[in-house]
Amino acid sequence: MRLLLIGSGGREHAIAWKLSRSPHLETLYTSPGNGGTAALGMNVPLAPTDVAGLLAAAKERRVDLTFVGPEMALEAGVVDQFQAAGLRICGPTKAAAQIETSKAFAKEFMARHRIPTAQGVAFDSYGEARRFLDSRDGPIVVKADGLAAGKGVMVCRNRAEAVSALDLCMEQKAFGDAGSTVVIEECLEGPEVSVFAFTDGIHVSPLVAACDYKRALDGDQGPNTGGMGSYSPPEFWDEHLRRDADLRFVRPAIEGMAAEGRPFQGVLYCSLMLTKSGPKVIEFNARLGDPETQVVLPRLEGDLVEIAQAVAEGALDKARVGWNANTCVGVVMVSQGYPDAYENGYPIFGLAEAQRQALVFHAGTRLQDNVALTAGGRVLTVVGSGPSYMEARSEAYRAVDQIRFQNAAYRKDIGVRALQRREVQG
Repeated sequence: MRLLLIGSGGREHAIAWKLSRSPHLETLYTSPGNGGTAALGMNVPLAPTDVAGLLAAAKERRVDLTFVGPEMALEAGVVDQFQAAGLRICGPTKAAAQIETSKAFAKEFMARHRIPTAQGVAFDSYGEARRFLDSRDGPIVVKADGLAAGKGVMVCRNRAEAVSALDLCMEQKAFGDAGSTVVIEECLEGPEVSVFAFTDGIHVSPLVAACDYKRALDGDQGPNTGGMGSYSPPEFWDEHLRRDADLRFVRPAIEGMAAEGRPFQGVLYCSLMLTKSGPKVIEFNARLGDPETQVVLPRLEGDLVEIAQAVAEGALDKARVGWNANTCVGVVMVSQGYPDAYENGYPIFGLAEAQRQALVFHAGTRLQDNVALTAGGRVLTVVGSGPSYMEARSEAYRAVDQIRFQNAAYRKDIGVRALQRREVQG
């Protein structure tokens, strides 16, 4: 089979790596791809939102199946256009992807289908939103309605911070049209967990879970980022929580989308907060997470090409999807200054040595004369695996120590909280 993978991050390199292990794969195209995906197939220099270009490329290269990585491609309607052209594609339509691309829609959807979540209200008027905040104080969350590259959710400690966040969205237009509508909701507290399931709109795969680290600096300090590391499975993920997530959150969402005439096919990503009053949804996403994919896919037992094809054809019940008991810890290496200003174009050394010890997934990289150069904020995700958090973590950091590039930075505490909780439980 000839496959097209849309995207360019660490998530996409991990997907490409897993697809490349399938005996069904003949040729893999990744658009636009990165330095890592170039080693697994051919990169096609088209943006994820260039739907017309992607469709033409798929037809020209006689692609049998397309896998969508990033949310912006879903919002652009790539799945709708491919399906209209009779091409198989794994991912939700634009209407189904609204569960991620519009937080106002998602909040109202969860209310309609009685899916536990934080109490919240959507506003498209600055004045009304400001008057609502004037009657509130204490911790509160302000969310830009649309896609904002992971920066549109602001956890505010008090009313003053909430007003500043509201101004940033609606007055300063920091997130463009994504902030024209905002959702203001209660601030939940507790451990977070990312839960993933493949679905063809009817059938649902066994769930898999991971935890990520969003803050830039050790000890969960510094600005929010797209993700500085992750591990899977969470130390608190047990059969009771898995069943609860399946029956109270994932299946009601998939059944609700189907009932509303927008069946969801692809990967549903449910972000949960384990509060004192029980699990609640922080948000839904319509694709695999980044950097969670990098620690989840190494645990996948099953052929990802077969799974993606079954999702696209509504036959997921015929595919084998399982998750092994291994532990994976992923450390994201970034360009110093990320998520703000940073410099690119530096050669990366030690990749071959690191890859002998662990998995190394490229994100912000490009090849120049067969040399990998930095080309983004998040540069690499280095993944160690083993039967325990300690062994997986040690493997990851030993490999990180082999990699060198100018202005490299990374958190040194990825996986520590899992070890600490395990010690407390022990």
